[in-house]
Amino acid sequence: MRHLIGSLAAAGIFALFSATPATAHATLEKSEAATGGYKAVLRVPHGCDGQATHTVRVEIPEGYIGVKPMPKAGWELDIEAGDYGKTYSLHGREVSSGTRVVTWSGGELDDSHYDEFVLSGSLSGVKAGQTLYFVTTQFCMGGEVAWDEIPAEGQDPHELEHPAPQLVILASGDGAHGGHGTHAGMDTTLVVGDLEISSAWARAMLPNQPAGGGYLIIANRGSEADRLVGGSSPVATKVEIHSMEVVNDVMTMRPVDGGLEIPAGGTVELKPGGLHVMFMGVATPFKDGDTVPVTLEFEKAGSVEIAFPVRKAEGGHKH
Repeated sequence: MRHLIGSLAAAGIFALFSATPATAHATLEKSEAATGGYKAVLRVPHGCDGQATHTVRVEIPEGYIGVKPMPKAGWELDIEAGDYGKTYSLHGREVSSGTRVVTWSGGELDDSHYDEFVLSGSLSGVKAGQTLYFVTTQFCMGGEVAWDEIPAEGQDPHELEHPAPQLVILASGDGAHGGHGTHAGMDTTLVVGDLEISSAWARAMLPNQPAGGGYLIIANRGSEADRLVGGSSPVATKVEIHSMEVVNDVMTMRPVDGGLEIPAGGTVELKPGGLHVMFMGVATPFKDGDTVPVTLEFEKAGSVEIAFPVRKAEGGHKH
C-alpha cells in the first residue's frame, strides 16, 4: 500500500487528499453477531467522489480472530499479520497473532457501482453490547475516503461524516467459546474456519421411532479439503454420518467410513434420500417445532455447535 501511494507522489501526478464522500457509507451487511464464527461482508456502495476505487483496505478489530479474506477476481489480495492484544483460544489451540489488515488492490469499483469484500473469522473475548469497528479506507487515483470515525460515548454514529463500519456483539447463551462455533438455525449461515454451514433441519419422528435424520449444507471456501468426522447430541446415544443408496432394488443405509470429505471450493449437501446425519438411540422422538442441539466435529475446522430445527417431512427443504 505504501509503495503504491509513494510511487504516485514521486511521479508528481497526483496529490493524495481526502475526498468528499458520496451519500452512502461503507457498512457491514450483518452489523450484529454473537461470539463464534462470523462472516464479515463489507459493503462498499460507490467509488470516491466520482472516481473509481482501485484499493480497499480493512483494519481487523481486536476480538475478531483467525481472519481469512475471500479472494476477488480482478483484485490482488494482501494480508498483514501481527500480534493480538491478548491470547485467544481458536479451534482448541492458543493463538496470540493473526491477520490484522487486509487489502484488496488493483481492481476498479466505479463510482456508480457497488461491491462486497468478504472476511471469515471468529469473534472471541468480546462482551455483549460491545461494538467492534472495521476501519476501512478506499483509495482512488486522485484521493481516498477513510471510513475511520468512531463515535464518542453517547454520540449517534449517524452524526459522523465518515463512520467506521461497526459490529455490535449480541448477548447469546448459544455463543460458543474455546474454539467452537455458534448455533445455526435453518435460516442462518454459520461460518467456522473455511466452512459455511446452512439450511440445518431435522425430520420429525413417529412415536416410538428410535432413530431420526438431520440435513444441512456445508460449503468449503478454503483451498484445502476438510472432513466431517463425527458428531454428538445430548438427545441421542450416537450421531453418525450415513449414506443412503439403492442396491439390487433394496434401499441400504450405512455409516460413511473415514468421515465425509468437504472438498476445497466445493459444497456438500446432506438431504433426504442421500447423505444425512443419523441420530440413534433417541429416547424422545423429535416433534415438529422442537430444536435438536448437535455438535459436529471437523478434521480441520474443529467442533461446532448447531441447532437443528425440527420439521415435518413435507415441510422440510425441497432438494
